[in-house]
Amino acid sequence: MGWLWAIIVGFVLGLLAKLILPGKQHSPLWLTTLMGIIGGIVGNAIARAIGIAETRGVDWGRHGLQLAAAVVLVFLGEMAYTSLKGGRRRERA
Repeated sequence: MGWLWAIIVGFVLGLLAKLILPGKQHSPLWLTTLMGIIGGIVGNAIARAIGIAETRGVDWGRHGLQLAAAVVLVFLGEMAYTSLKGGRRRERA
């Protein structure tokens, strides 16, 4: 059940990150979800490192770190995907 939640949260984080980033992103949904999952893991690790992993109520700090990490990773994933996709197009021409 933990993996299912990781996929769902990663999907949501990835979509939110795409909404935050300016312009149109061309990366596929699977890449956005993967970057969201990794962003959630990285955000949790940072939250644990600075001591805000678990608090009473909603963990806004942890969620903010997860979203920030997802935004960075979706941006980097978009750059890599566009670079590879553009590189393939140039090779065929």
